Amino acid sequence: MSEQTYESTLASYACKTGHSRGRVHGEPETAHRNPYQRDRDRIIHSTAFRRLEYKTQVFVNHEGDHYRTRLTHSIEVAQIARSICRSMHLHEDLAEAVALAHDLGHTPFGHSGQDALNAVMQPYGGFEHNRQSLRIVEELEHKYAAFTGLNLSYETREGIVKHHSTYDTPKNSDLSHYHLHEQPALEAQIGNLADEIAYNNHDIDDGYRAGMLSIDDLKGLALFGRFYEEVEQEFPDAIERLKVNETVRHMINFLIVDVIEETNHRIKDQNITSFADVREASSALVGFSKPVRRMNGEMKKFLYKNMYRHYRVARMANKAERVLREIFEVYIENPSMLPENQQHEMAEAKATDSLTKNRQARIIADYIAGMTDRYALEEHERLFNVHARP
Repeated sequence: MSEQTYESTLASYACKTGHSRGRVHGEPETAHRNPYQRDRDRIIHSTAFRRLEYKTQVFVNHEGDHYRTRLTHSIEVAQIARSICRSMHLHEDLAEAVALAHDLGHTPFGHSGQDALNAVMQPYGGFEHNRQSLRIVEELEHKYAAFTGLNLSYETREGIVKHHSTYDTPKNSDLSHYHLHEQPALEAQIGNLADEIAYNNHDIDDGYRAGMLSIDDLKGLALFGRFYEEVEQEFPDAIERLKVNETVRHMINFLIVDVIEETNHRIKDQNITSFADVREASSALVGFSKPVRRMNGEMKKFLYKNMYRHYRVARMANKAERVLREIFEVYIENPSMLPENQQHEMAEAKATDSLTKNRQARIIADYIAGMTDRYALEEHERLFNVHARP
């Protein structure tokens, strides 16, 4: 199907390629891939995307092979986003690109790593993973001779800038060129909510698998209890593990359907008929209905109390924060201990009289944020164990 034919099937308020504000560096378009497909492909082939395989979602990489990682989480988010967009006749490729890119800037060790890096970076401008994701796609990836970064379309980069969740509220006062007063495309809004659907439900699954969440506690949740009861009636002889799998599957489907119905209701209620209407809306158009928002909120609070604050997670988080803090402190006090690439970057900045303390700290933060869990642990060992090879 040609792009023209495909776009003729989309809703009038979808973000079509003709609405794109383009790329920073002009490039000729191709006949076989639309701009958002090219964005998606560039993200998938990036170094930062490959590293997500060994970056923590909740459980550190060495804790088990079956828990979600940043990579598998991003794939799940993309799948959910595409499902919603297809049903609503929105541009699936844009939603997929935003979903796959949204965690590129995450540190090793999940949110504990981000908190640790943000703490040590406070004197130098702080650290926030959405802003880091944007730095990666605009500056830090080096794959093309004509430009630095990935040169993604404006709409994909905007989706990264305006992505937010419980854990990351954008603080991008220096990004006015992304028109922060405007709503992003519906496709980007869907990618944002798909993130929440994915991590809440797969954290239930991973937490149960790890023995942190009991079935009795889970059944006390309105959302989980409702579908677990249905599953028990349909599959009374199934083992508990399979009943949990079925329940999570039912919850994801239920949340997707609610988002579609509620968003369509808001679109109709606010008389959204064009892409410009989406941009000018006073608030996000994509969301849960009030009853489902309450149930989902209950599940989030439950996970925060019973999983994210579980002593096993807290112990690893404490170790992770110490590892990243100590690595940063060594580098900021002794920049000569950094690897050659970072040394070269500092030399280039020094040659142009731009190697301020803030710039030096940012180079170090970029390096640490790019580490996988495994590499960060190995680097800490190299720096602090006198018996380890440098």
